[in-house]
Amino acid sequence: MNREGRPPNYTKEQFDKIWRLYKSGHRLWDISQKMNINPGSIHIILHRYGGIAPYRRRPRKDSLSLSEREEISRGIACGKSMGCIAERLERPVSTISREVGRNGGTKAYRAALAQRNALANLKRPKPCKLDTNERLRDHIIEKLKLDWSPEQIAGELPLSFPDDESMRISHETIYRTIFIQARGSLEKELRIHLRTKRKLRKSRASAARRTQAIRQRPAKAKDRAILRHGEGDLVLGTIDSQVATLVERTSRFLMLVRLESKFAPYVSAALARHVKTLPVQLKRSLTCNRGSEMADHKRFTIDTGVQVYFCDPKSPWQRKSNENTNGLLRQYLPRGKNLSGYTQEELDEIAMRLNTRPRKTLGFMAPAAKLEEVLR
Repeated sequence: MNREGRPPNYTKEQFDKIWRLYKSGHRLWDISQKMNINPGSIHIILHRYGGIAPYRRRPRKDSLSLSEREEISRGIACGKSMGCIAERLERPVSTISREVGRNGGTKAYRAALAQRNALANLKRPKPCKLDTNERLRDHIIEKLKLDWSPEQIAGELPLSFPDDESMRISHETIYRTIFIQARGSLEKELRIHLRTKRKLRKSRASAARRTQAIRQRPAKAKDRAILRHGEGDLVLGTIDSQVATLVERTSRFLMLVRLESKFAPYVSAALARHVKTLPVQLKRSLTCNRGSEMADHKRFTIDTGVQVYFCDPKSPWQRKSNENTNGLLRQYLPRGKNLSGYTQEELDEIAMRLNTRPRKTLGFMAPAAKLEEVLR
C-alpha cells in the first residue's frame, strides 16, 4: 500500500487524465470507475497536491525535438559541420551550436541525453512569491489567523498598501500555497482558518454543473395538484447509518428505503429498486439536495426514467415537504441513534404509521387517503 505523500507509480498520461477528470467536476468514484484505478490511490494523488493540478512546463513550439537531436547526433558522427546540420534542419547555426555546446560538445553529444537534460531544465520551479517576500507572507498569515478569506486578503492589500506594488497577490496564489504540500511558505495548519476547512481545493467545474437545477424543473412540478413529483433526502444516524426518505409532493405520502451505505452508486441502486415498484403515476421527477450520495443520479434516471433535480446550495426549504416529514419521522428514528439495526419491514411499518396519521396541511386527511383520492 502506498504511504501518504508517496504518489502511486502511474504514467504521465494517467496523471494527466486523473487531473483532467477531476478539474471537469468528476468525483473520486467516477474517476476510479473510468480509469479502473483504486479510489485510495487517486485520493493520494489529489491530497498530495491539495486538489490543485500541478503545473507542468512544456517545451516551446520552436524548441528542438528528439528527432532533430538525433539528426544532430548523426550529423556529428558523419563529420558534418554545424552549418551543414543547421541547413538540413532549417535552423539557425547558433541554435545548433548552443545545443551541442551545452551537452558536452561534439565528442560527447548524445541525442537521448540531450533530450533528458532539456526536459529536466523545464522542471525548474519558479520561486513562490511568498518565499521571497517575507513582509507579504507575514501579513497574509496575520489575516488568515483572523479568519479572513484569501479573496478578502487579496482585495484589501491595495487599500492597506496603495503605493507598494510588492504587496500584491492573487487569492488563487494564497489558496495554492496553503493546499499544495510542496510549498512551505504557509503552514497547512492555516487551513483550519478557512471557512470550509477542507483538505482539498474543490474543482471550480463542480459536479453541480452537470446536474439539473431546481429552476429547470417543469413548472407543473410546483403545482401540488399534480401527482408524479417527489422529494428525497437522507435521515442520518450514528456510526455511519442512514435511511433514505422519499415524499410525494401532492399527498405527502412517505416511503422509507433502508441503506447500508451512503456511497453514491449504492444509494442510486437502492432507490432505483424501490422506485421501480411504484405506479407510473408517481414516477416523474425527484428533487434532492446536493449531497454526494446522489452523485450517481444519471444512472438512477437511466434505470427508472425519473429525472432528478437539485436544490440550490444551502436551500433545504426548496424541499419543504421532505424536510417537514423528516421532522415527523424523528419521533421514530431519533437523532443520536444507530439506524442500521432497522429492517426494511420495520421501516415500512414506520412509514405506514405516518401515512395513516392525519395531517393539518391536508385538511386533516391522512397521506395514504389523500394518495388514494388523487389516484382515482
